Amino acid sequence: MKETTGNPLHLKSLNHISHLCKSVEQSVDFYENVLGFVPIRRPGSFDFDGAWLYGYGIGIHLLQSEDPDNMPKKTEINPKDNHISFQCESMGAVEKKLKEMGIKHVRAMVEEGGIHVDQLFFHDPDGFMIEICNCDSLPVIPLAGEVARSCSRVNLQMIQHNQQQIKQVVQQ
Repeated sequence: MKETTGNPLHLKSLNHISHLCKSVEQSVDFYENVLGFVPIRRPGSFDFDGAWLYGYGIGIHLLQSEDPDNMPKKTEINPKDNHISFQCESMGAVEKKLKEMGIKHVRAMVEEGGIHVDQLFFHDPDGFMIEICNCDSLPVIPLAGEVARSCSRVNLQMIQHNQQQIKQVVQQ
């Protein structure tokens, strides 16, 4: 019998994203110093190089490529490419910081029903696309017609609290 619930696998949340790196060290530096992620312990039983980072309720697992010289390097910033997106408090502050850090980026805007969402796209050291947006004003509306709440800034305090706890654990 086909299950008809909206969560057939009983999922709870996004746990992590993972991607291959030319240099785990360079990528850790980027995710820590540009995006504010915190390095965390990864299982010692792994027999391959990598790093785990945590922030904003998700993990990023970086895996050292076995053939880094043959990894494709994306140079064009294409908002239609695979990416991970983060909400921010101030698009102006983000763009100013990216300029200060010398990080090449592309601006875009989405408009839906009079609501404007600003976006900034840039690459990590391996060409993986990062988006920063102010998408919390865009409502999430299921195609079935039910109205769902928009992305919420209420979770920001919880995220910041969790990051402080992680930093304290890492420092111990």
